[in-house]
Amino acid sequence: MGSGNRSQTMRCKRCGVTLVVPPSARNICCSICRHTTYVGRDPVRHAVGFVKSMVTNLANSGNSFNSSPYSYGSQAGMQQFGYSNPAVYIPTNYPRVFGKKRALLIGITYTSSRYELKGTINDVNCVAYLLSQKFGFPKECILILTDEDPDPYKTPTKENMRAAMRWLVSGCTAGDSLVFHFSGHGVQKLDTTHDEVDGYDEALCPLDFETNGPILDDEINATIVRPLPFNVKLHALVDACHSGTILDLPYLCRISRSGSWQWEDHGAPSGEYKGTRGGLAILISGCDDNQTSSDTSAFAGSTSTGAMTYSFIQAIECEPGTTYGRLLTSMRAAIRETGSGCQFSGPIASLIRKAIPFGSTQEPQLSSSEMFEIYHKPFLL
Repeated sequence: MGSGNRSQTMRCKRCGVTLVVPPSARNICCSICRHTTYVGRDPVRHAVGFVKSMVTNLANSGNSFNSSPYSYGSQAGMQQFGYSNPAVYIPTNYPRVFGKKRALLIGITYTSSRYELKGTINDVNCVAYLLSQKFGFPKECILILTDEDPDPYKTPTKENMRAAMRWLVSGCTAGDSLVFHFSGHGVQKLDTTHDEVDGYDEALCPLDFETNGPILDDEINATIVRPLPFNVKLHALVDACHSGTILDLPYLCRISRSGSWQWEDHGAPSGEYKGTRGGLAILISGCDDNQTSSDTSAFAGSTSTGAMTYSFIQAIECEPGTTYGRLLTSMRAAIRETGSGCQFSGPIASLIRKAIPFGSTQEPQLSSSEMFEIYHKPFLL
């Protein structure tokens, strides 16, 4: 029998059990957890990439498969992403996590530089309020890094952002809900590892990026996506330029203005596995990889915020319990239509009275570690 007619194997996206995929199958239901895994791409290449990734991580960490997935303490593993200090640490004054919800919010103004932004601190304040008041995140479990914070460990330098991302996922267990929010500059860098479909890495700019460089999507994926265990959920909200695939997730959802949609396979051409260990990672970004995101001005006073953050909060306020599809559609409409249609009330209004620049071309994007029905799946944090 020809190789094209043989069954292949792949892992269940939820529980990780090995599944036998019949020839030409487009999806398969796991007999253990009943989760439907979309075959999409060649399952053999996918499985090989997954195994290679596991072997590489094991070699870098020098630990067994039973060791914590959040330990990046080996010198080889640290130097892979240019860490100056091989000893991994999380500052002791970062919040001590309790409960099932935690969030990391980063806002950088780049004050007194030619890159200065006006609305990033307001973005962080708005999202912190929304998480606490609307979604039940304990204030004590929300870590905020801004360049206005006098605490040296809460200034969004490259080292502090790395430590904070490790804090976000450290020790998470089934049922946990994590949020990562970044408001600041994003850039593209030429891909030197040949794992990007478009030939460019996307990257976030810490406060000290001019001297220490940006944080590449490869590192962000390795730090807060790949360690996610079964039934842990991560939502990333990134209000930055060139942020469409900033988490390097395997799937990007293309949504037309008419509302039709289709998932695109954005797996690494090398076959390297960029998914989770059974959890779910979802990114809502401010724009596509080739677009820029806007800082917006208020109608009165000097209050500003990011266009993506404004449209995201407006969509949540207008339609509680919305789906991911309706959320993205509403965000895009708000940016196109200068935020018309829904008026805020209550304490949150004082934080986000602002205007969207008319004619903005940025389009918020949705990507994920697994595919799903975007107009059926409710948006839940």
